[in-house]
Parts: sequence; structure tokens; C-alpha cells
Amino acid sequence: MKSRTFLLSVVATCLLVAPLIAQDSRQWPGSNDQLPQVREINRLVAEMWTAYEVEPAEPAEDYEWCRRVYLDLLGRIPTVDELNAFTSDKSKTRYADLVDRLLDDDDYTQDLARNWTTIWTNLLIGRTGGNNNNSMISRAGMQKYLRDSFARNKPYDRMVYELVTATGAPAPDNERFNGAVNFLIDKVNEENAALATAATSRIFMGLQVQCAQCHNHPFNKWEQLTYWRMNAFFRQTRVQGGRRARQMGGTNVLRDVDYRGESTPPDMEKADLFFEQRNGVVKVAYPVFVDGTEIDPHGSVDQVNRRKELGNLMLKSGYLERTMANRMWAHFMGYGFTKPVDDMGPHNSPSHPELLDYLATEFRDSDFDVRQLIRWIVLSQPYGLSSKIPKQKRSEETLVDDPLAGTTPLFSRFYLRQMRAEELYESLLTASRANENLGSYEQQEQRKNRWLQQFSQAFGTDEGDETTSFNGTIPQVLMMFNGEMIRQATDARNGGFLNRLANDNSIRPRQKIHHLFIAGLARRAKSDELRMAEQIYNARGGNTVEALRDIWWVILNSNEFIFNH
Repeated sequence: MKSRTFLLSVVATCLLVAPLIAQDSRQWPGSNDQLPQVREINRLVAEMWTAYEVEPAEPAEDYEWCRRVYLDLLGRIPTVDELNAFTSDKSKTRYADLVDRLLDDDDYTQDLARNWTTIWTNLLIGRTGGNNNNSMISRAGMQKYLRDSFARNKPYDRMVYELVTATGAPAPDNERFNGAVNFLIDKVNEENAALATAATSRIFMGLQVQCAQCHNHPFNKWEQLTYWRMNAFFRQTRVQGGRRARQMGGTNVLRDVDYRGESTPPDMEKADLFFEQRNGVVKVAYPVFVDGTEIDPHGSVDQVNRRKELGNLMLKSGYLERTMANRMWAHFMGYGFTKPVDDMGPHNSPSHPELLDYLATEFRDSDFDVRQLIRWIVLSQPYGLSSKIPKQKRSEETLVDDPLAGTTPLFSRFYLRQMRAEELYESLLTASRANENLGSYEQQEQRKNRWLQQFSQAFGTDEGDETTSFNGTIPQVLMMFNGEMIRQATDARNGGFLNRLANDNSIRPRQKIHHLFIAGLARRAKSDELRMAEQIYNARGGNTVEALRDIWWVILNSNEFIFNH
């Protein structure tokens, strides 16, 4: 352990711990990719650099870009073979070729679908959704629906419509199974479907209408009436069975039922709902979309299916493509055009309005093809820049692009960010090749979900908030130092990754060290790192297995491994 601690303190000064200063000048290799959308992204971002007199960083090295793309697209770092295949490719189209392969090759469909299923499961039902015995959500059902959707590259507008209008049972083992119902099945069962109203508006349209539930919005023109009019779209939706059925081993089914309204006597033709203003005055609301479009207020499902009407209005509104473009840009670039990314109301102007409008329009024109939107962003110059702060060429007063300091993100460099917990989990498996014999897909997902629960906690608030103790906290540090995943990744048992490498006589000791650095950091060891590693060899008395185990532990605990950069 002393050798590990010593090497950690030394290598930490060599590995990536903070943005450095870029010195060299190289052309962006992706400039050979001639997609018109990529060229327009580059132009519009460069205009902002000029306007703010900001120097863009140099292009990322090939290995940095490759690792970044695998993390963001597949949710894991590349294997040694995958990295070597890319860095040895000298063709002018290697960037586009790799992106095409990751997005379209059958060999990567499972990894691609798994990553985006994880991202959207967390977005739609949270990291804790379906893990509580009182929940009606089937996490497996939500994941199956999303996995099938992303594997088939289902158009985004169709997926949203299905999620908003779904009926059926949440669990895959039910004959009425429809995994899409898991988005709403818990939310509509809360009082007055408040969570359903808030989540649908926020996730898919970027509108925080829940702020107007009890009073007029403090920062824009939305009134309390706006919220309740949106809420009226969910008043025909009911859960048959409920939590008691779940507890008794029965079946829950999300259904559309007639809504008779709250008037006395009920008036089916104008099925209304009432809400109270802060001054005590009671008002009435009927289903009206946020842009003012009214629908027939009839409460009979056969006459008017309110959720289907809502789905159609959402698809036509223009909110859908703008919110998705903003969300995807934030995923790949670290920041969206608005902060928060899902608050795009009139009070929150985007940082790059022309670029946001352009991406939204192109996304709609592509028939909501998510893979095309991904392709445009990851092949753009901003995404391909180094994370190192560029050397300032004008004066000390020149603006440094640093959103953490409160400045507007200009995307003149790639912003450092820590891996998500799920990315770290998959990357540890990939780096140590521990994912080779882990059972079926479902068994792997169950094992990962159990591991992730140590970092997640639901608050039970009106907005379904939850928190994670993963990012830079003591539980994360302890897990990385001596957690079960790290013990497995550094296990030197016979037949394991480290044991096979140590006993491979066809590879020289120095090459074995390089192999570990490539497996964990996507690059070869530097000269000072090699010297430290050789000291470890000497300290271990020539025990290759234990020496490699120490070096591997340090690599996995370095900032350079944990960060996406």
C-alpha cells in the first residue's frame, strides 16, 4: 500500500488534474468531414469566438477524441484494440468513419442502446425509479422499451408521442405490457397528476410550468391558469390496480377513462377542474396547450382523448426539437444553450440562439433522427477541441472561456467533466476486461443497478427530486480506493486481466506498462511515469503481477481516468 500511495502522489502531478495551457497549433482533423450541418455549427460557434475575442483551444489529440467519443456515445472508454485501430488509421475521414461505425454498425448496437437507455431511464423515471417496493414503475420495463427504441433508431417524435399517450401494463411479463407507460404510471397517480404535468412539460418541451402551479410565474407571462390548463390533459388518465395491487402481487394498468369534471352535477361536455388562487378565488380550467391552442373540453375518451391531443400538439409546437437539440448539445459539450438545460421559457435566453434554431430546424427536417443530430455535434470543431485552456495571444484582459466562473459558455474548448456513475462502472469493466463473462444482458443490468443504488437517494418532493452522492464525494472516493468494483478490477487471480498480462512472455515489461496506460487512459505512459513504474517493479522485488496491480490501481484512481476530457 505504501508503494501505491507514493506512486499516486507522483503520478497525480503528471496526470490530468486541471486544464493546462495549449501550446502547439494543429488543424482540426475533422475539417475533412463535409457535412453541411457540421460546417454551419463550426461557423456559428466561431462567430461567437470572434465577437467575444476568445481564442479556441487546439484540436484534441486523436487518442483524446477517440476516448471522448466512446464515452459519450457508448458510455464506456474504448478497449485497447479499438483505440489502436483508430490511432493507427491515418485516413482523412477517420473521424467520420469512427462515428458512423459506433452509430450504425451492428457490433455496437447493444452498447449504443445500453448507454442511451441508461441516460433516458434516469431522465424519465430517475435513478431510483422502480427500486422502491411502493413504486408501480417497472425499471426493467422502462429499459426494455427504451432499449428497443434506441436500437431501432426510432424517430424521437414518435418516441415522445408513445411515452405521453401510452396505456398498458408496466412489467415485461404481463400480456398487456407496454414499457412506455412507466414514464407516467407513478406520476399520474400523485395528487392531481402534478408530477405528470411537470415532467412532460419540462423533459420534452423545456418548460418549467410547475412554477405556476400555486401562483403566476415570477419571471414570465405564464399564469397559474397556464399550469392547470396543461394539467387538464391528464385528467382522463387512471391507474387500474394502484399501489395496493402492486403490494399484493397484482397487476397495475395505465388506462384512459372518462373524466366527468368537478362541477356539481357533472357536465361531461365541459368536463372542468377547479383551482384556487392565492387570494382564495376559485377559477376553472379546461385543456389548453401552452401556446393557447384549445381542444374540445368533452370528458369522454371516445369523444376526445386528451393525452393524444396533447401528444399531437407537442409534435407540432416547435418545442420538441428545440429542447432535444439543447439537451443533446449539453450532453456532448458539457453545457447547453440555456441553464438549466430544461428551462427554455421566454425568461431564459439561449447563449447561441441562431445555432439552437438551426439545430432544431435540421433535426425536424431529418424526421427527428437522433443519430443524425449526434453525428453533427460530435464531428463539429467545438467538440473536437482540447480541454486545455488556450494560450492567450492578445492581452491579460482577454476573456477566458470558463463557465464554472460564471461566464457564458462559448465552447472554445472541451469542458472537463467527471464521468457519470454509469460511465465509470462500464469503463471499469471495459478497462479490466471484467465484462467478458457477466451473464445475460438483464443480469448485467441488475448487477449494475444494485451497485448504483449506493449513490442515489430520492427526496420524495412534489417534483420527484433525487440526489446522487457520486460526484466528488467521500463515498465515491472510498469506493474508488477500496470498493468492490476496484477490488475486482485489480484482482490478480489466475486467468484474470492482470495475471494474463503479467505472464505474457511475448510482451516486454515496459510494453506491459504502456498497455495498462492505454487500457485506462487511452495513451502510452510518459517517460516520468515509466520511471515511477520501474521503481514499483523494484519495490516489489521483481513480482510482476503485484507491480502491475499497484500501477493499475493508481491509473484507475487518477483524475485522468475518472474525467471525460
